[in-house]
Amino acid sequence: MPELPEVEALAAYLRERAAGRRVDRLEVAALSALKTYDPPPSAAAGQEITGAGRHGKFLDVHIGGDLHLVVHLARAGWLHYRESFNSPAPLKPGKGPIALRMRLDDGSGFDLTEAGTKKSLAAYLVKDLALVPGVARLGPDALAADLETFAARIRSRKGQIKGVLTSQEVLAGVGNAYSDEILHAAKLSPFAITTRLTDEQMAQLHAAVHEILTDAVTRSVGQRAAELKGEKRSGLRVHARTGLPCPVCGDTVREVSFADSSLQYCPTCQTGGKPLADRRLSRLVR
Repeated sequence: MPELPEVEALAAYLRERAAGRRVDRLEVAALSALKTYDPPPSAAAGQEITGAGRHGKFLDVHIGGDLHLVVHLARAGWLHYRESFNSPAPLKPGKGPIALRMRLDDGSGFDLTEAGTKKSLAAYLVKDLALVPGVARLGPDALAADLETFAARIRSRKGQIKGVLTSQEVLAGVGNAYSDEILHAAKLSPFAITTRLTDEQMAQLHAAVHEILTDAVTRSVGQRAAELKGEKRSGLRVHARTGLPCPVCGDTVREVSFADSSLQYCPTCQTGGKPLADRRLSRLVR
C-alpha cells in the first residue's frame, strides 16, 4: 500500500511533470472508483494543472482555481505516467486495471490503476476538501506533529501501538510497512500499550517516525513513479523480511499474521528476545 513517502513522491513528480499543462479530458473506466458526481469529470477539461500535494496518504491534484482530484490508492492502486497513449479513443468502462485516466494537452497524462479483484481505489473530484470523508477525518500529519502534539495524539487512544500508529484519525500518513520500520527503529514491541509508554519511549518513537519517514521521502522524491515500489522495498529493514536476519542485531525477523495482514519485528531489538505468539487471540508479549 502506498504510504506517506510514496504519495509525497508521486505529488512531487506531478508538480514537476504535469503542472502547467491543461487537462484534455478526465476519463472514468471504473465507475465505482469515482465517489463524487458534482462537479462531473467534464469540469476538469481545459483547466490547468496548478500543482499537486498530499493529505496523509491521499494524493491531491490541483486543477484550475478550485478543483481537486483527490485519490486514495488503497492497497493495490498506483499511478502510471504516460508520455503518450496508444489510442486517442476514450476508455470504455470494463474490468481492466485502469480506474481513471487523465489526458493532458501535450499528449501525456496518467492512469490510476488497481490490481486484483478487490477494488478499493477511491477518487473524488471536489471543490471543497471537506467533502472527502477520509481527508476530513485525518489527524495531524505524522511528519508535521511536534513531540507534544505527537504524544497527546498517541495517548488519546488506548491500544496496541501498532494499531494506533496506523490509525489515520490519530496521525496521518503511516501504514503497515512503515509502522513496522518505525517500531523497529524505536525498539518497541508492536503490541506495547500506548498509555503505558514512558516519556522516553514516546520521544524515541517520535524521533523514529521522523527518521524513517524523512529518509524514505528523501530516497523516493525524484524517482519516477515506476521506480518507487522497488525503492521502498530496498529500504525496509524488517517489514516483509520474515526469516531474514535483522540488519541491526542479526536475529531472525519474525512475523505475526492476521486475517488480511501481517506485521514483522525483531525479537532482540523489540521484545526482549521473546517471540510474539502468532495467534490473533493468544496472549501477546508486551
